Amino acid sequence: MRRKISKLSAVVILFLCVATQVKAQDITGSWKGKLSVQGTEVTLVFDIKNSEDGYTSTMDSPSQGATGIPMDVTTYENDTLTIKFNQAGIKYVAALKETSLNGTFYQGGMEFPLTLNKTEKTLPGNVSLPTSDGDLEKLANWNPTNYKYSVEDYFARPKASSFSFSPNGTYLSYREKDENKKNHVYVKNLDTNEVKRVIEEKDELIRGFGWANENRMIYIMDKGGNEDYHLFAVNVDGTNQKELTPFDGVKVNILNGLKEDKDHMIISMNQNNPQIFEPYKINIETGELKQLYKNEDAANPINSYVFDKDGKLRGFVKLRNGVNQDFYYTIDGENYNIIKQLSWKDSFGISSFNYASDNPHEAYVISNLDSDKAQILLYDLKEDKVIKNLFSNDNYDVSGLGLSRYRGYELDYFSYNGEKNVVVPVSDYAKKLHKKLTNKFPGYNFSISDVTDDESKYLFFIQSDKLYGTYYSYDAKTEEFKLLYDLMPNLIENDMAEMRPITFKSRDGLTIHGYITLPKEALNGERVPVIVNPHGGPQGIRDSWGFNPEAQLFASRGYATLQVNFRISGGYGREFLESGFKQIGRKAMDDVEDGLQYVVDQGWVDKDNAAIYGGSHGGYAVLRGLTKTPDLYACGVDYVGVSNIFTFFESFPEYWKPYKKIVKEIWYDSDIPEEKEIMKEVSPVFHIDKIKKPLMVVQGANDPRVNIDESDQIVEGLRAKGVDVPYMVKYDEGHGFGKEENRIALYESMMGFYAKHLKKEIKQPIKD
Repeated sequence: MRRKISKLSAVVILFLCVATQVKAQDITGSWKGKLSVQGTEVTLVFDIKNSEDGYTSTMDSPSQGATGIPMDVTTYENDTLTIKFNQAGIKYVAALKETSLNGTFYQGGMEFPLTLNKTEKTLPGNVSLPTSDGDLEKLANWNPTNYKYSVEDYFARPKASSFSFSPNGTYLSYREKDENKKNHVYVKNLDTNEVKRVIEEKDELIRGFGWANENRMIYIMDKGGNEDYHLFAVNVDGTNQKELTPFDGVKVNILNGLKEDKDHMIISMNQNNPQIFEPYKINIETGELKQLYKNEDAANPINSYVFDKDGKLRGFVKLRNGVNQDFYYTIDGENYNIIKQLSWKDSFGISSFNYASDNPHEAYVISNLDSDKAQILLYDLKEDKVIKNLFSNDNYDVSGLGLSRYRGYELDYFSYNGEKNVVVPVSDYAKKLHKKLTNKFPGYNFSISDVTDDESKYLFFIQSDKLYGTYYSYDAKTEEFKLLYDLMPNLIENDMAEMRPITFKSRDGLTIHGYITLPKEALNGERVPVIVNPHGGPQGIRDSWGFNPEAQLFASRGYATLQVNFRISGGYGREFLESGFKQIGRKAMDDVEDGLQYVVDQGWVDKDNAAIYGGSHGGYAVLRGLTKTPDLYACGVDYVGVSNIFTFFESFPEYWKPYKKIVKEIWYDSDIPEEKEIMKEVSPVFHIDKIKKPLMVVQGANDPRVNIDESDQIVEGLRAKGVDVPYMVKYDEGHGFGKEENRIALYESMMGFYAKHLKKEIKQPIKD
């Protein structure tokens, strides 16, 4: 297999995978060194531990954001250390001399000297700041335990989940959790009922998996939440498991599965330049790569690609001057020409080509170029004109459509997210099926989770605000539904709280939508404590109706949950989205405050007993809320939130940097003096003195989006004032906690924090 490796990528691939084992008394611990290649230095840290078989080791590369990478093979004989990384054909030979490993690295005819010195293991951020596990457990003990449902009932992963048919319907794949909370992937032969575990989850989480063809599956993993995703493949019987993209410091995105080419798929990687992604066709058996197009202009990169069902590159969108976008399309398959010059604010995206048409340039396009709300158009890309406006909604952006490959790409339905998710059937087939679903599951959200290629078997996912989720199989021949799996049978629907859509006017007259989840005490006329929960993003993201484990947990403890789709939220049209630009931390926060006043006016919640909690931008909103309106909230929980907009911009991942101008148009531009002053005004770290209510901070140490420094800054500032700030840091997590044990620990501490600061009748921990 031929691989093109850039200068820095070669260094990273070669050395991120070094393992070391020698005499325990000499070699265990951490070793640090710098590799120099053509003037570029890469710092490497190897951590070596004893194991039953000898030694195990991991490697960190701070400049690549990579931590805890497991190594392969190591021997130590006759005072010589030999390390091999089999997949990349690497060998490292070194001699141990007191506190140094002096050696040479070999790969592909290249030799590089590398000296490693004994060092202390370093972790991201200020390691003196996080609160101890013992103190966090004491905080959790403030929460009463005499509830019908525990925190684990809401946040433990289902015993089984993520069901999917193989393309021909011979197999059913799914996750299943073991006694150690590892979620392995199993495959069941539906003809013989034989079950095999085909993917084993070890230290790293399986972030996603699916069928590449009838006999082979793919899956992705990163390292400790750093979001540098790698692609793997395995046969349906668990054999021929292979890492297809063994390039450390490189992020893989899956662009297209190829139904018409069962041995390949289309991916993109930032292998040649960490700031930009290029498309490749990859062989899912061998990992052989073929680059399909070059994306060489980092100042004006291609940011999205359009492939057809046969894997042909039909078009792409290229950034221009950091804020504008040019849509390129090819008529002849070789030459790409601009057919649309767009602002980054414009929406014009190909959902699918119309393969049912004789015109190969006919496509279904989602666009807001001629309307405030995104609508679905039938479009002729060669002529650059609208053929027909197929679907739109007066109040909401249209979000998608469904086609039937089996029935010659017949158009089946449109969908949009209103107060609830709405599916509008179009074809006679879809109308009949939609009627069956509506009659079978009235009042529920239902969606096609999977369907076999011949449409003989369906999987439907059924959910509501009170139902965590169930899978039903549907036999299209017998027209029979069968319950396949209830994800959380322990959570009884009738015990769960209702999520109500709400609408109110902001202080400057905008119509704002959101949701309130009310505990039974509020339904009985009691004003209850409320947790205000601004969403992340913030641009283009919105909260939606459905089962929300957080809101249900909070309701079970007597708290209401308020979710406001403030200006800049997605789904409500272009004007509403853009009304929030340059208003993050200002009018966007006003909307959240107005939402709180609205639910107070309804008599549902106690204004003097309101907390604010959120993740990412929601975490920023927590800090901003505690500094903008210091008396409004009784306490706050900041989860991976931004505290300093200046340092947030400086710590962007490499692949975000080409879009910094766009981010500045959404947030603020420090090069404009007036906006620089606003950035200071709305960056909470500069207003720590205004925080006078209790705050809890939560952070994943490997977060590539919101660097741990954002949380460290706010904690250090408050600690310097003598404020006790509970600070939970997990060193095996990134932007949000993915591991079950970490999520449960988070919510147990959080519920103790709320019990301590919201429930006035509780004056001391429930248990010592």
